[in-house]
Amino acid sequence: MADARDAAPEHAGAWLLPVTRGALAIVPSVVITFSQDHSAAFGLAVFGWWALVAGVVVGALSARLVADRLARWTFVANGVITATAGLVALWLAGTPSAGVGAFTFTVAVWAAITGVLELFAGIRARGRIAAARDWLAVGGLTALLALVFVILPLDPVTAVGLLGAYLVVAGVLLVIGGLSLKWAASQPAGSGDAASGSERS
Repeated sequence: MADARDAAPEHAGAWLLPVTRGALAIVPSVVITFSQDHSAAFGLAVFGWWALVAGVVVGALSARLVADRLARWTFVANGVITATAGLVALWLAGTPSAGVGAFTFTVAVWAAITGVLELFAGIRARGRIAAARDWLAVGGLTALLALVFVILPLDPVTAVGLLGAYLVVAGVLLVIGGLSLKWAASQPAGSGDAASGSERS
């Protein structure tokens, strides 16, 4: 996702953030894929544990690895919101109200807020920060998830399956984007120009 022609990340370890986000997203997608239980309570529990862990880890990593001040605090806020949504989902999973309505509402509200915030960070940083393209892609995907959950009448199996599909797509995008950032940062400055110059000669 990230292009080597973009500005190099300001922190050498900036690639760790998207790779960690991606790995954390892929884990619950695998759990959903191989589970026979696609009930709303199961969906709330999986989303809750993922959101709680991912929110804390991503929020902490963002505070250390995102150099741009506004983007850093945007992702820290996203981490707090995600962890809070996880706690709410885990609480709902253990109550009699753990139906498809509670599941879709919780995921939709989380996705709408965090998706818009990530889109904002990506739009603001476009052309200046190498990871901006990944923020735009994942932010747009997350906002789309919110729209789908709000607009379409979903049964529990479909809703939980859509969450799993979102997590695997977002996870793969983030891992690819993070590795692209790593490779771009490790490429010696001017190597592309030197190569093109040798071809011309």
